[in-house]
Amino acid sequence: MNSFFMSLLLAGPAPEGGEQNPIMAFLPIVLIIGIFYFLILRPQNKKQKETQRMIQALKKGDRVVTIGGIHGVIQTVKENSLILKVDENVKLEFSRSAISSVTSQSKEDKEDKKAIEDNEDEKEDSSDSAD
Repeated sequence: MNSFFMSLLLAGPAPEGGEQNPIMAFLPIVLIIGIFYFLILRPQNKKQKETQRMIQALKKGDRVVTIGGIHGVIQTVKENSLILKVDENVKLEFSRSAISSVTSQSKEDKEDKKAIEDNEDEKEDSSDSAD
């Protein structure tokens, strides 16, 4: 029995490694969640919102590509679907969510954008001459 107590006395006090700051214990988990959010979740949400805006902005005359790789021009826009003209007498109906990208916008949109750019250029020229 004496040898047991002697070994306890010679060993000294127990190490205090178990009494760590609780904030420091959760710091690696918080860092992993933060990195996960900024590298994966945030870009994915941005892309999803951008795709949703693109689908909502589809108009007649837009050239689009479907998820299956079919290229066509929008002939009719319905609430949940689109009719694409693929060839001379070939029209196909697709769900809006089947549109992968817009390759070129309708002529009206191009003219509107050109007019907006021209107005901006005129404003810049007038502001430069005022200086």
